[in-house]
Amino acid sequence: MKVGVVGVGVISQQYFDHFPSLDGLELTAVADLDVDRARSIGATQGVRGTSVDELLAADDVDVVLNLTIPAAHAEVATRALTAGKHVYGEKPLALSTEQAAPVLELANRAGLRVGSAPDTVLGTGIQTARAALDDGLIGTPVGASVAWSAAGHELWHPAPAFYYQPGGGPLLDMGPYYLTSLVTFFGPVVRVSGSGTRSTRERTIATGPNAGTPIPVDVDTHVVAILEHESGVVSTVTVSFEVWATRSPLFEVYGTAGTLGVPDPNRFSDTVSIADAETREWRDLPTSAGYADAGRGYGLADMAHAIATDRAHRAPGELAFHVLEIMEAVGTASREHVVVDVRSRPARPETVPLGARPDTW
Repeated sequence: MKVGVVGVGVISQQYFDHFPSLDGLELTAVADLDVDRARSIGATQGVRGTSVDELLAADDVDVVLNLTIPAAHAEVATRALTAGKHVYGEKPLALSTEQAAPVLELANRAGLRVGSAPDTVLGTGIQTARAALDDGLIGTPVGASVAWSAAGHELWHPAPAFYYQPGGGPLLDMGPYYLTSLVTFFGPVVRVSGSGTRSTRERTIATGPNAGTPIPVDVDTHVVAILEHESGVVSTVTVSFEVWATRSPLFEVYGTAGTLGVPDPNRFSDTVSIADAETREWRDLPTSAGYADAGRGYGLADMAHAIATDRAHRAPGELAFHVLEIMEAVGTASREHVVVDVRSRPARPETVPLGARPDTW
């Protein structure tokens, strides 16, 4: 499948690094609002760099990889679908479910696919953890706990302002990795409560040519949520840009017969650990599922092969919409001090068998 990339910022290089190993994808063009930058990046990748309009009109682009900032996700996806292209985008799917719903409706009417990051859940880490849960290695899951934190992306990112605007913050930036994993493990979330806050700490860019530039903060920077899954599991999620150091476990699942140590879903292939009720001692589990040596772009390759073989892809827009609805519900719960029902019910994606490749399955 021929791929055109819209948006050649920091994250794009991770995709470019993995394209050569994904036989089902062929990069043909890149585009950016800064056309000179697109041409420069295109030259390094051996493809043409062009404007967004020209890429969307191109005959040699089957799918648009949307790597724009969150505020542009829905607009670019809509334009790509209107042009007859499939779309795979970075998270979140859009800034709101109100923006995202028409994207999915347009794709369904046009017979086109929408896929969305994170595809980290397709790697051996999360897939092995899912296999352990499905095989009952910790008995019946009762609850899960997530705690991701950092002091702020401005400490390392050269252009971090968008992380502190709508579409950013720790919930919409990092939440999708953990929420997508939780839904993959336990099925849809049906009810949400939560609360968020932000400090008065002044934030400035620490690195790069804009070092010292202040950053306005228009989102909550510390968010805590309680999620009730349709399966009965209760998950607690804390994400924060306010933590200088912590000893909190990153991701654990608690069952009637043990505890599962889930690897960081921001990564693809870390080790899963387990402590069973008998020994209560941690041991590592062997890899049992997932795309080996995976990286950014594996979800897109999975979608391309699913299109070719007329099957469901494993990082679908419907799952990304559900995760977006959960995050939106957390915001509503925080503002209005209420419990919020979640209406969408995405299908649980198929597992990735050990040894599978995204271009062959």
